[in-house]
Amino acid sequence: MRDDGLNFLHVDLDAFFASVEEIENPSLKGKPMVVGGKSDRGIITTANYEARKYGLHSAMPIFMAKSLCPNVIIVSSRHDKYTEYSHKVFNILKRYSPNIEKMSIDEGCMDISHLKGKPEDIARHIQENVYRNTGLTLSIGISYNKFLAKLASDWNKPKGMMIITEDMIPELLLDLKIEKIAGIGSKTAERFHQLGMHKVSDLMELSRESLVMTFGKRGDIIYDRIRGIDHSVIETDRERKSIGIERTFSKDITSRSELNEKLSEFARDLVEELEIKGKIGKTVSIKIKYNDFKTITRSVTLMEYDRNYEDILSNAVHLLDGVSLSKSVRLLGLTMSNLRDDDQIQLKFL
Repeated sequence: MRDDGLNFLHVDLDAFFASVEEIENPSLKGKPMVVGGKSDRGIITTANYEARKYGLHSAMPIFMAKSLCPNVIIVSSRHDKYTEYSHKVFNILKRYSPNIEKMSIDEGCMDISHLKGKPEDIARHIQENVYRNTGLTLSIGISYNKFLAKLASDWNKPKGMMIITEDMIPELLLDLKIEKIAGIGSKTAERFHQLGMHKVSDLMELSRESLVMTFGKRGDIIYDRIRGIDHSVIETDRERKSIGIERTFSKDITSRSELNEKLSEFARDLVEELEIKGKIGKTVSIKIKYNDFKTITRSVTLMEYDRNYEDILSNAVHLLDGVSLSKSVRLLGLTMSNLRDDDQIQLKFL
């Protein structure tokens, strides 16, 4: 472990898809350019920094981008090419640490507890190495936990580097918009906005109990993160094959409707976990252990990658419908496997 406790380094490639296109076609540099669907009904996947000067950003409809910047250049997505560059970057990062969590195609968090030297020197060395070997720039955040390292990586983009130490918390977080807190998505943020809460300082007034009551497991995470607390660890690709929830009941269950209610509860928790980890899955599985300890599993592979609550629940209920309940159930589980990063999935539809 490092003496300074700064064991987490988060890497975030700058305008990744657009940067790859500029490397492949240097004539695009210095011109407003976006990657995305070319039809007016398409959306922007990534905007280069020149396009961002006109207000263009990810998820913006193409027709709106054209109205804001009539001379914008639209480049079709090339997933194979982005994957190729992503592999190059992560192979470089593995030279610094074998413990890397690839959080999406263009960002990851690595354990640097074994590396000696000043954290800013480590960061600069990584930035220079990646640029020299790929032409890509990246921003780096370093801190004493994963959440803060990720937050720091977004602070001074592009080509940025920021270190967050314990003595900077919680003051550093208080003025942030709540959307900056990982785990608070647009729907959750909207619920807070309706209550007149827009900054982290507003959320500090809420108790852990009230957050958990309203948002379930995510409420617990939000309470900690707005205080700079995060207990999550680096998860390598080998460790992230599935995400699941299972529970042993204090009293065995014989009612199918009661089991369906449990599946509904599990599905909500599972979706929250998938969203927090930025994952989408393709295989839904249920696990049942009867009162005689016999265990069975049933699975279905979906047509498309998904993390939609209704889709997960309907498939889980369908699987349960095909299972005999002649014996009472002491344990029930719901799992999503065959996982992928949701950033990769979005490209399929452009």
